[in-house]
Amino acid sequence: MAEVVLFHHLRGLTDGVRALADGLRAGGHTVHTPDLFGGVRPDSLEAGAALAKEIDERDWSEFDGLVYAGVSWGVMLAQRLAQTRPGARGALLYEACLPVTGEWAIGPWPQGVPVQIHGMDDDPFFAREGDLEAAEALIKSTSRAQLYVYKGDRHLFTDSTLPSYDADATALVLERSRAFLDAL
Repeated sequence: MAEVVLFHHLRGLTDGVRALADGLRAGGHTVHTPDLFGGVRPDSLEAGAALAKEIDERDWSEFDGLVYAGVSWGVMLAQRLAQTRPGARGALLYEACLPVTGEWAIGPWPQGVPVQIHGMDDDPFFAREGDLEAAEALIKSTSRAQLYVYKGDRHLFTDSTLPSYDADATALVLERSRAFLDAL
């Protein structure tokens, strides 16, 4: 079974993010959910973005050698760790993806590190702000990548505590994510 660290989105470590982690745990996997906002639950993405600017970098060595996962804003940390930490076992990127080439890129995707990306085809952030294109470029750069695009226009559709939640899409995300983790 895999060991995963799941980083939350800009609304904080909500019960919906915890439920997503529980969905991964249902497959027998260990999932850590650090609270990067220290218990604060911002009431908007804008408030969360302001809070995120105040967060200090920390030493993530306690999570070396794991699968790195993130939801939306949490993808920035998960993807950076997956691309830069030796021994990364894989990455699950939910509703966001950073470029692997160009000005904002962390660098190329490390060969041998599997990645799975999930997002909606009309999500105002994922589909319309470049994340989908970044995901497609990542997929082309490595043989160990999967991209799943779901019909819909919701952002944070995997968080059951938010109005944007899509139960059917999230069930499919969890099914595919558990299969990904099972194969590691």
